[in-house]
Amino acid sequence: MMAKSIMVQGTGSGVGKSVIVAALCRIFKQDGKTVAPFKSQNMALNSYPTAEGGEMGRAQVVQAWSAGIEPAIEMNPILIKPSSDCQAQLIVQGKPFSNCTPKTYYEKKKWLRKIVRDSYQRLAEKYEVVVIEGAGSPAEINLRTNDLVNMYVARFTSSPVILVADIDLGGVFAWIYGTIKLLTPSERKLVKGVIINKFRGDIDLLTPGIKMLEKKIKIPILGVVPYYYDIKIEEEDSVRLPKYQKQAEPDMLDIVVIYLPHVSNFTDFDVFEAEPGVNLRYVKSAERIGEPDVLIIPGSKSVISDLRVLREHGFEEKILALAAKNTVIVGVCGGYQMLGETITDPLSLESGQKEITGLGLLKIKSALAKDKTVTRTGGTVLSGFAKRRKVRGYEIHHGVTETNDEKALFKLTDGRFDGAINCDGKIWGTYLHGVFDEDGFRHAFLKQVAEISGKSSSFKRINKNEFRERQFDKLARHVRENVDLKKIYEILEGA
Repeated sequence: MMAKSIMVQGTGSGVGKSVIVAALCRIFKQDGKTVAPFKSQNMALNSYPTAEGGEMGRAQVVQAWSAGIEPAIEMNPILIKPSSDCQAQLIVQGKPFSNCTPKTYYEKKKWLRKIVRDSYQRLAEKYEVVVIEGAGSPAEINLRTNDLVNMYVARFTSSPVILVADIDLGGVFAWIYGTIKLLTPSERKLVKGVIINKFRGDIDLLTPGIKMLEKKIKIPILGVVPYYYDIKIEEEDSVRLPKYQKQAEPDMLDIVVIYLPHVSNFTDFDVFEAEPGVNLRYVKSAERIGEPDVLIIPGSKSVISDLRVLREHGFEEKILALAAKNTVIVGVCGGYQMLGETITDPLSLESGQKEITGLGLLKIKSALAKDKTVTRTGGTVLSGFAKRRKVRGYEIHHGVTETNDEKALFKLTDGRFDGAINCDGKIWGTYLHGVFDEDGFRHAFLKQVAEISGKSSSFKRINKNEFRERQFDKLARHVRENVDLKKIYEILEGA
């Protein structure tokens, strides 16, 4: 029996489609249904490896976790990872396919549509419900002919559409009305309801506008979901950045992540936001770094380009000054490469520049290779603050790093060595994304940082998996309480 399906589209990017899909996945799971997410085409630098070693968008991974299932590449068959304004790496069914421009991408439309249909078919044969996510807006009329992700998917899956709009951005009525009116008559018939998301204020002031809008568009408003502050769900991309621009209280551990132009997998550090006594900040300018307890250089989809930006904008001088003090310096993936002596890109995989000098804080040299490493892995800490502890994480990189006389940080389960750490243990790097999600390693790290900074380490630390499950349940409850779930089931059953 084929799955029932329902699709969540949006009036624009960042309106909350991914989170609403995650909520619906959790709700359907709680109600006893087997459910899976699906997004045919995702453009994001946050990705994750499946158990089989395929690469997929992180948003669909989070939605799969919310549904209580293992992520699979069928849930996101096409992933576009931008490396510049006009070029991106194309990942198809979990594997790197090519670097392409928008023009060359759309030349593959016929083939990609078959990939999308086949992937959806496999999901629909395994689950009772598939919750589909669109991208951007279906009202991008210049993209309609080449659509692979919005109304094209709604049509071939026979999915009713719920349109999500973000009232926090302002102009929500015009946004909804304009989106509906720019759809073709046949597309308009697919839209069965609207959810207004991220509301703050008095709902009574909004109600008259809702009634007037419903008369104009002849589509019901299914609910108004309030803005939440106490639910921590991973975001798909970096539009969330501004809420982290705060300073730590004097007794809190202050962790700063440099916001690179091509930052990837920034969810590596989300867990710090949940830890008591820890303040997480992302900074775009060297002046905002201050005197943190920890400075992290994250992953990057364009390492040489981002390292040039660090130099041009004064970050290098600040990083080297902090390294000479008590600040702990950490590099993850691309950030790990930047901490070394040199980075080379002989095949021009990410940049036209063949080589760049690194920050010189670790005695390593890195080169970008043709083959891409995409795998989940784990191992044991060999040295430093968490010696002999077990770690888990995942690798997504083209880089190959050679160490000189620097100590390796981890011995992995497949016998490989990863990472490097300096002699006093305060500067280290690794290719392992998600390493801080491992509770024991993270807690040992925070204890070391507290000892170096002289701040309290007595806070009760969280269990990451238990915390994440609670967040999904809180999200489901929040949406249940604020949307007409009975109507949503009617829409689903009528698909």
